[in-house]
Amino acid sequence: MSFPISPVVMLDIEGTQLTQEDKTLLQHPAVGGLIFFSRNYENRAQLQQLVQAIRAERSDILLAVDHEGGRVQRFRDGFTELPPMAALGKQYEENPERALDGATLLGQLMASELLDVDIDISFAPVLDIDEDTSTIIGNRSFHHKAAAVTALAGAFIDGMQLAGMAATGKHFPGHGSVVADSHLELPVDPRPLVDIMKHDIIPFAELAHRMQGIMPAHIVYPEVDAQPAGFSSVWLQDILREQFGYRGVIFSDDLGMAGAAMAGSFAQRAEAALHAGCDMVLVCNDRAGAKEVLKWLETHPVAITQEAASLRRRYQAVTMSQRRRELAFVYLEELAPYIQRVTQ
Repeated sequence: MSFPISPVVMLDIEGTQLTQEDKTLLQHPAVGGLIFFSRNYENRAQLQQLVQAIRAERSDILLAVDHEGGRVQRFRDGFTELPPMAALGKQYEENPERALDGATLLGQLMASELLDVDIDISFAPVLDIDEDTSTIIGNRSFHHKAAAVTALAGAFIDGMQLAGMAATGKHFPGHGSVVADSHLELPVDPRPLVDIMKHDIIPFAELAHRMQGIMPAHIVYPEVDAQPAGFSSVWLQDILREQFGYRGVIFSDDLGMAGAAMAGSFAQRAEAALHAGCDMVLVCNDRAGAKEVLKWLETHPVAITQEAASLRRRYQAVTMSQRRRELAFVYLEELAPYIQRVTQ
């Protein structure tokens, strides 16, 4: 290898223990992160052993998980079951102050429980606005109004950062206004930029300076750019970085999703995402695809704006006090009727 390789790939593993192939891949200099899924979890003790084994291979790796609450929470037994964020939105309509306090408590609780097992970040919060349209967002969104999403997500971010965890907003510039699920197909949002700027993108614009990570959507907005947002320098450089002044890490969404396939092979998808402005690309649920990207990076230098691994060093984990935990559990009991309303 004739040049330094930046750690720009986040991959996954198949099971609850590391295989020899996993260990070999973790040693690759292009690997900078690992994301966990439900298949990697049996119980807290097993997860802690797995994390220790991964750290033994790569002490500098960024460990991540999707742990939003509701439908998207990878670890359950042994962790607090978090509500869908729409439940907070329902309460916000009746009691904004209480909902904002609760969002901070839940953000802190979520982050504390993950940091307790040495996982660095959860890809949260969701900043998409629920338009009662998307087949994949739905009650993952805090609310159908931009102002409410911004307020609640901001409070949730405050809680995450109280615990010592960096926050990652997704899916820029907004996934809530398209029907299609980008895991299964490439959604297209035909609206002009002015309409997106007046609504969907507001939480990202308002919270850009408070987040350390942002994940763009695999959605094409043809009135803005022919490329999906995650492969578009218009969205990532011109709008997110230059117009909004965002200085954090940009993570691609999973390059194994159907919405990313339009860019070509896995190597071509990684190239498109990195050259558009992503700092780290996720290649999940396709080991052959991950290997293809790693091999491509061995001969193709990539200039990145920032190392995603820096998110491990940005905050010092702070133990959540017993009193704060008790308040969070009281709040979860209080939230029960709102949870029922958004999950029926």
